[in-house]
Amino acid sequence: MPLKNYIRDIQGFPKEGILFKDITPLLIDPEARNKCLEILVLSLKGKKIDKVIGVESRGFLFGMLIAQELNVGFIPVRKPNKLPYETISATYDLEYGTDTLEIHIDAIKKGDRILIHDDVLATGGTAKAVCELVEQLGGEIVQCNFLMELTFLNGRTKIKGNEIFAAITY
Repeated sequence: MPLKNYIRDIQGFPKEGILFKDITPLLIDPEARNKCLEILVLSLKGKKIDKVIGVESRGFLFGMLIAQELNVGFIPVRKPNKLPYETISATYDLEYGTDTLEIHIDAIKKGDRILIHDDVLATGGTAKAVCELVEQLGGEIVQCNFLMELTFLNGRTKIKGNEIFAAITY
């Protein structure tokens, strides 16, 4: 079952010049969704993970499923002013602007082994910001894990030194 068959291209979203990869068809199909989860979890075989980070908002979808499958904690990393407790933040560049992410200051204990999950690795700005947050809190990044990677945008270069896995590559 090629997972790419369940990703829909949307031209001009969220703004002109962007080709958006819509994962909604993958989420709708239980067989494809389960296969994707299986692939993502298999990439973690033999790795000790204490917590999974899901990056707002599409990273929450499979991030929570992965955490459930591994029976570990889930940490939401969100846009500013969405988390109710004290946070630290990191600002980063997107392919179409800048943004900021926040994490609760008590989400990671020193030495926690962290899986970072997001839907897409594009330019790498988001992933780099999340890596910085994990490191600030004393966590150890086990893997940066993505549903898909847009290799032509060279996002890996921003998070080199970390293990990277993507279920789908373009």
